[in-house]
Amino acid sequence: MPPDGAQATPLNSAEQAGRGYALCPDRRHVTGQHQRPGSPGRRRGVEKNSPQAIGRSRGGRTTKIHLVAATARQAVIFCLSAGNEGDALRGRELLMRMGRIPEPCHLLMDHVYEGDETHELAQALGFIPVVPPSPNRKNPWDYDTIIYKRRNEVERLIRRVKSCRRVFTRYDKLDIMFLGFIVFAFIVEFLRLC
Repeated sequence: MPPDGAQATPLNSAEQAGRGYALCPDRRHVTGQHQRPGSPGRRRGVEKNSPQAIGRSRGGRTTKIHLVAATARQAVIFCLSAGNEGDALRGRELLMRMGRIPEPCHLLMDHVYEGDETHELAQALGFIPVVPPSPNRKNPWDYDTIIYKRRNEVERLIRRVKSCRRVFTRYDKLDIMFLGFIVFAFIVEFLRLC
């Protein structure tokens, strides 16, 4: 290395061949060496430590798919959460992302979404919540038991999507990749109607 203030002189080809490197004339770093580890292609695209939505639960490392469906074969909106997170928070996020609907319709929900906050939010957005109240509630509400029996259509949609091996085993570490394959599985399921 040249002393401070001095400029490095380029080596001739014989010196380069003997040492395997050359100094830049106006810089103090070795040319031909990468400034950052890894190939340049690895630094583009999705970051390695992006969101993963993988959580520890009794079944091991798991991911939950939260879904709002229009019919037994059409998903409207969905999101992922870690297996050890609560369901009600993600359900409320999905409802808020959908926004207010122009005319009232029934919203069939699983019993984990029966909390007061979710129930009130669904009513405020114009939905008619169809979810059984918890048996230990002091003031239980009435719900349409006939319509609630159709909730299994959403469960069957999830089962059909999980028939795609890449979805039910989750080989992908990052959310963005896993969400892409879930969208692909929903598209394939929808095209089976045609």
